[in-house]
Amino acid sequence: MYILFFLLWVLFNGQVTLEIVLFGIVIAGAVYAFCCKFLDYSPGKDWMILKKSGYILAYLGVLIWEIIKANAATLKLIVSPHTRVHPVIVRFRADLRTRTARVLLANSITLTPGTITVALEDNEYTVHCLDRRFGEGLADSSFVRLLHKIEGQVAQ
Repeated sequence: MYILFFLLWVLFNGQVTLEIVLFGIVIAGAVYAFCCKFLDYSPGKDWMILKKSGYILAYLGVLIWEIIKANAATLKLIVSPHTRVHPVIVRFRADLRTRTARVLLANSITLTPGTITVALEDNEYTVHCLDRRFGEGLADSSFVRLLHKIEGQVAQ
């Protein structure tokens, strides 16, 4: 995280000079210390994120791909003159352990066109789908499987 803060400092400054590097080292250290003291962050979390970075990148790739597919499906649904829209509310459970994973799944569903997460209580999701086909397979989607791997669980 310290390295990320430092790189962001240099990137936001737009140039690399000795002064910017020295200030960046100090500022990044101060922000990192603040995060450790007040935001419950620790160097162990850096290591955990690095260990799971492959799954995290895979999740981002799947998210981008699902957004592209959902855009195409929604466009086809809206533009086709003879297609009828059948909106539906879908409820399902995804046994994710952490609040972060649950919220990430809810936000990922909302980011894909044609679906909106209406409610999230414990592990139960309520999702509005523009068409009933959009709600099929939400409980065992690739999002859920990758989030299980990120959490360290084996997907069932």
